Amino acid sequence: MPISRFGSRWAGFRALALALPLSLIVLAPVAAGDDDAATPPAGERDVILATTTSTQDSGLLDVLVPRFAAATGYTLKPISVGSGAALELGERGEADVLLVHSPSAEEAFMAAGHGAAREVVMVNDFIIVGPSADPAGIGDVESAAAAMERIAGSEARFVSRGDDSGTHRLELTLWEQAGIEPSGTWYLESGTGMGDTLNIASERDAYTVTDRGTYLTRRDRLSLEVLVEGDAALLNIYHVITVNPARYDTINTAGAEAFAAFMLDPETQELIGEFGVDRFGEPLFTPCAENSCNVEPRATPES
Repeated sequence: MPISRFGSRWAGFRALALALPLSLIVLAPVAAGDDDAATPPAGERDVILATTTSTQDSGLLDVLVPRFAAATGYTLKPISVGSGAALELGERGEADVLLVHSPSAEEAFMAAGHGAAREVVMVNDFIIVGPSADPAGIGDVESAAAAMERIAGSEARFVSRGDDSGTHRLELTLWEQAGIEPSGTWYLESGTGMGDTLNIASERDAYTVTDRGTYLTRRDRLSLEVLVEGDAALLNIYHVITVNPARYDTINTAGAEAFAAFMLDPETQELIGEFGVDRFGEPLFTPCAENSCNVEPRATPES
């Protein structure tokens, strides 16, 4: 399904939303639409979104959910998990649409016929953070893989998410590039989302890999510094994927397409590009609809 189909559906929702009085849109986005074209049929208004913890922890979902409802009449029901778990929800037909950041796993999902359409939405980057004392001495390395090699070589504490998320897969790629299979008492697995993993790393004076957005939202509460950044291997790409309705008759296809169109719409893209600037002096994400930022999917190990 090309972007143009998403876009045409969104254009109708957007035109109607702009025609309504602002008070009706804000105070009663669903009730405002007596027009059948504006309001989804009863029982079809809920759209289940399986998404990464970074979109929740960064606060982006808190902004997107009400705007999507006001514009379309749909109620977004986010399930915030790692990308691997989000893709599994899609495979089982337990989500209508996905917002994830694990490109190779996404490609396998699409190749298996689980997805109807996949489009890049936004990017940010991963960083390696750790205690300011930097016991492994990674602050002057030339690559993320070299940093991982130093961490393992010094057996400095490292906290992995260990949850098959996009961040975890990226971490595994870095260990692979360094030629290391991490193990031992220095290597801890949290099995939790990014926010909790950062808290554990801070409490244990440990290193971890994180997306920049989640780190920035918690920076003031953490005893962790950005030590490695800027490596091309740390690019973090987010895609929106509509789940294939041919696999499950429970999929809210119209709602999923409406959300995908909403995420690709220029106004939403502008919002994404401005999100976080007021609090952190920099955006947490870079909009990338229609691959406007010319990103290439990174290679990650299959699991």
